[in-house]
Amino acid sequence: MKSALLKRGLLAVSIPLLAAILLYSCKKDQSSSADPIPQHQQKVSLFLSDDPGLFDKVLLDIRKVEVLIDTCGKADDDNWNDRDRCWWDEDRDHDRQGRDSCQVWDSLSIRPGVYDLLTLRNGADTLLAGGLVRKGVMKRIRITIGDNNSLVKNSVTYPVTSVAGQSKIIVRIRHNEWDEVSTDNLQLWLDFDIQRSIIRTWNGKFILRPYINVFTILKMGSLSGRVTPWDAYPVISVYNSNKDTLYALPWRSGEFKVRGLKPGTWNVFVNTSNGYKDTTIANVTVERGRDTKLGDIKLHK
Repeated sequence: MKSALLKRGLLAVSIPLLAAILLYSCKKDQSSSADPIPQHQQKVSLFLSDDPGLFDKVLLDIRKVEVLIDTCGKADDDNWNDRDRCWWDEDRDHDRQGRDSCQVWDSLSIRPGVYDLLTLRNGADTLLAGGLVRKGVMKRIRITIGDNNSLVKNSVTYPVTSVAGQSKIIVRIRHNEWDEVSTDNLQLWLDFDIQRSIIRTWNGKFILRPYINVFTILKMGSLSGRVTPWDAYPVISVYNSNKDTLYALPWRSGEFKVRGLKPGTWNVFVNTSNGYKDTTIANVTVERGRDTKLGDIKLHK
């Protein structure tokens, strides 16, 4: 992977989750509560994280979170590509409950508000939504977006609009993608990929085309390290032979972390500026449920 290629990938969409951790931060982890789960119900915790992009802020107005449950326990065919995970709701999921008596939408508890996604990077996250829902197989997550969406780039604020005025994001979930904290206590991380989600149009406006990955802590791994000096303005990309790629923007201290990595072998590419040399660390082993520490990465001119 070459430096120029990464920069074109980032800048082609003009891109572009503590500082202030968020405009709202839920109580950190309610999933470990010892309260008994009632019969015929299950507990769900959804965490919000970010795969960053080159903006100062990305502010998303989240109003409601729901899950689609098949109470008859029927699972879909999970043989679909991750690129087909997310879309705007165009009424194809709106009336599922009416067409199938087993399909029901349950709402999760959430504090509606504006979230700065770029504070949620390098291992930071927030509990977005949670609560008790009916027991069954969860197939979709539906996120209702308000009108107060914007981004800040080079200290200038721009409005962000959805495609064709859509307001509900659908996220498709495989039945085996959840972490089981205990029986009927499930959790999942939603990783908002800013680089792919924010598109700059020909007339300089920005639109939201959501691209959301999911990951878990128990089933997947992570890697972390510290890259210096700061004035190299490093951008970290982590990629494997399947062309899966995740990004990190280190904090000013140089520390970074990339989560949601499938167990296996990954490469780490440090894209630099200001006269510093790019650096590649090849064949890094990532293990399930563990953080691989790369230590200090010292950049040179």
